[in-house]
Amino acid sequence: MTLQDGDIINIDVTIYLNGYHGDTSRTYLCGEVDEPTKQLVKVTKECMLRGISACKHGVSFKAIGERISEHVNKYGYSIDPFIGHGVGTIFHSEPIIWHTYDYEPGFMVAGQTFTIEPTLSMGSTRCEVWDDGWTAITVDGSLNAQFEHTVLVTVNGAEILTKC
Repeated sequence: MTLQDGDIINIDVTIYLNGYHGDTSRTYLCGEVDEPTKQLVKVTKECMLRGISACKHGVSFKAIGERISEHVNKYGYSIDPFIGHGVGTIFHSEPIIWHTYDYEPGFMVAGQTFTIEPTLSMGSTRCEVWDDGWTAITVDGSLNAQFEHTVLVTVNGAEILTKC
């Protein structure tokens, strides 16, 4: 598949170091992109930052999805079912970070490290994963965007550990 003028692409990078992993991703614009697509990308990044701003020692994990969902609802996008995850020696470990309203119990603890990575779609949230086991596309062909950072929970908030 060749990228075309007006496409967007998400690049997700995972680094393994000393038995641990961390990852980050960003959506890039390809050439001349229309305003609705630019808005999708902008709002997705805003959602990630809003989710990060909810992080602090003692705060419920639910706050992340609430902040993201409240922002998404203003624009009418769909939130894809992909989740954030803990960072450790096991890839995609707990805690599971939902980017929508959720009812999972649990509170953030200073020193905890995990990703926040909302994926928003202009259409369906149903995705198909390619044979590579990693690449996902929407079944209806609608555009989606994702941004991700690995964060460290602190007593006063969260420190972003990745840069993109």
